Amino acid sequence: MLCKSLRFLLLIAVGVFASSVAPVVFAVPRNDLATVTRSKLLTASEAATFLPGTVFFRGQSAPIQSRNSGGVQFAKDALFLVTLVDTAGYSSSVQEKYQAYLITETPINMQGHRLEPGAYGCGFVSGGTFVVMDIGGHDLFSAHSSKDPSLRRPTPLQVLAAPSGTAYRLYVGRDYVEFTQSIPVTSTTSLVHP
Repeated sequence: MLCKSLRFLLLIAVGVFASSVAPVVFAVPRNDLATVTRSKLLTASEAATFLPGTVFFRGQSAPIQSRNSGGVQFAKDALFLVTLVDTAGYSSSVQEKYQAYLITETPINMQGHRLEPGAYGCGFVSGGTFVVMDIGGHDLFSAHSSKDPSLRRPTPLQVLAAPSGTAYRLYVGRDYVEFTQSIPVTSTTSLVHP
């Protein structure tokens, strides 16, 4: 009898504890589902909350310029973040190409080039070119960049929606490249051989 009473009290205690730590689930009205899955531009202060204070590139760490950051939060919380970096400790040849640090949690299509999830160095160089490098400083690709003379308030770095409404633009001053979220590639190849 005592054993049954103790079991009963134990079950009640576990039930009370479980109900106090169970996650709260909010019902989303059907007409608000589009709002939940839509991408969101991140301001400099919002992007900076996700970015580290210093970043590693080509054997060195450098502080970021959080006030010159931006990004996109895609559906399912996949982030695209970019920030200018203080490159004072780098050689002039590196500084020419490495101006910003880019982190993506989702594949990106940038001016026709696929960029897989990861961390990269990037920058706008003379001649209307945008360069993306791996963290070892090796060029991955370069793409043509454009100038936007109609941009009302150019800043050192910002991410804005493209006028088409289907892409985004990464700006440094008036120079920009367009990008979109790319569809992840899934492997259909079997690892088991017959």
